Amino acid sequence: MNAFRTPEDLWELPPASRPPASRPSADAPHAVVVGSGFGGLAAAVRLAAKGWRVTVLEKLDAPGGRAYVHHQNGHVFDAGPTIITVPFLFEELWALAGKKLGDDIELRPLDPFYRIRFADGDHFDYSGDPAKMRAEVRRISPGDAAGYERFMAEADHCYRLGFEALGAKAFDTVADLVKASPAILKMRGWRSLHAMVASHLQHPKLRMAMSLQSLLIGGNPFSVTCIYSLINALERQYGVHWAVGGTGRLVQGLVGLLQGQGGVLRCKAEVRRIEVEGGRATGVTLASGERIAADIVVSNADTAWTYRHLIEPQHRRHWSNRRIDKGRYSMSLFVWYFGTSRTYADVPHHMMLLGPRYKELLKDIFRRHKLADDFSLYLHRPTASDPSMAPAGHDTFYALAPVPHLDSGTDWAAQAEPFRQAIAGLLERTVLPGFQQHLSASLVTTPQDFHDRLLSFKGAAFGLEPLLLQSAWFRPHNRSEDVEGLYMVGASTHPGAGVPGVLMSAKALDSVVPDAPTYAKTHAHARQR
Repeated sequence: MNAFRTPEDLWELPPASRPPASRPSADAPHAVVVGSGFGGLAAAVRLAAKGWRVTVLEKLDAPGGRAYVHHQNGHVFDAGPTIITVPFLFEELWALAGKKLGDDIELRPLDPFYRIRFADGDHFDYSGDPAKMRAEVRRISPGDAAGYERFMAEADHCYRLGFEALGAKAFDTVADLVKASPAILKMRGWRSLHAMVASHLQHPKLRMAMSLQSLLIGGNPFSVTCIYSLINALERQYGVHWAVGGTGRLVQGLVGLLQGQGGVLRCKAEVRRIEVEGGRATGVTLASGERIAADIVVSNADTAWTYRHLIEPQHRRHWSNRRIDKGRYSMSLFVWYFGTSRTYADVPHHMMLLGPRYKELLKDIFRRHKLADDFSLYLHRPTASDPSMAPAGHDTFYALAPVPHLDSGTDWAAQAEPFRQAIAGLLERTVLPGFQQHLSASLVTTPQDFHDRLLSFKGAAFGLEPLLLQSAWFRPHNRSEDVEGLYMVGASTHPGAGVPGVLMSAKALDSVVPDAPTYAKTHAHARQR
């Protein structure tokens, strides 16, 4: 069953509810946005607010990209991001469209943010309550109390220098890198996140609890830069929230904003090629053969896929196939979405179930590209906070396992069911005893789906892994290095993955894309051609 009805009958806002902001004129410059994930929709809203005529093209039958929504037997399954933080980034988008976020979306704060369950059955409730967090640290390791204070101070330092100062800045030139270098040096960004955590905390459980957050953005804690300790500070600063009705409500809300600004969303419109003439993006050609002209093109598609498959090689001096292939890519994901005909009140909204191995499992996933027999899980139970996600008396879940991308050579057509059964067995033995007798819905997503359905290079779920030399200026730029008039937003460009990251990537466009009137004046001759 499709998650949504057609865009025309669900998202078109009645005239009375449209924001008062003026719509672009019919001859305003035209921006085509490829993909309708959070990054693409946020970019579209920002471009429309700058006076651009905007068309968003989506391959799937409904918007959202990785934030697509599945429905089955009355259960609502958010396909991807479920941890919402930094609400002001959404509030900015609503304000740009002349509306208030709270009028459309209820963000419900969660406490705890998530529960981390260790292999021995012990758990750590990770929250935004300073007293509770300190008590959890002391319960596990009294000797680490002072180290935890030092860790928080350093994470706050990385937040100020990494997120506040650099997150929404497009790294467009070498000069931008030079300007940012002192901040990177102050954060000692060459250290891995786990090394930074281990310099403050001694107990293995606390080291895991304070470093696993980088997995939420596709990074191995043992190799990503310690700058991403800012995630800890970000969550403490803004909290972790649930969008009532599901993450898909945020997608619907953004589509409504765009259409209220005069923008257009077209689903089932896969872009097959970005057209380049004279070194400049001039539009796109769809899989159907239809050509759509544009003054600029913004790709919310995976950047490696965009360069390798949507732009012909003669137009790519920087992002050659060789450079793309040499990158180190994030892990992929196996996700089992399931519903039960009874509820499990002891299971919180978010839970991480860690397996018996931490470093070695991550090495199997990221370096050896080996599908191991063991795994760790993120278990999502939205009905803990929002019963509307399931029929009455039912629970909705998904169990997500980080797995290697397609370089593992895994035949997922053959392995998906045995892997799902292994996950079910672990859940039976731990937090959901007997649940398989009550299954009322079931579907899975594999790395092959990330490749085939979401067009992610190697089936990687988050693009390039956020290593120091694959971050900021070293990550694919928000303004294309190869093609004039081509821009990138989303998880695989700067600043990176996670809902705050992709929204910040759209915000970074403000520094490299002029408003529509300015563009029209400075590119008058090009537009006439």
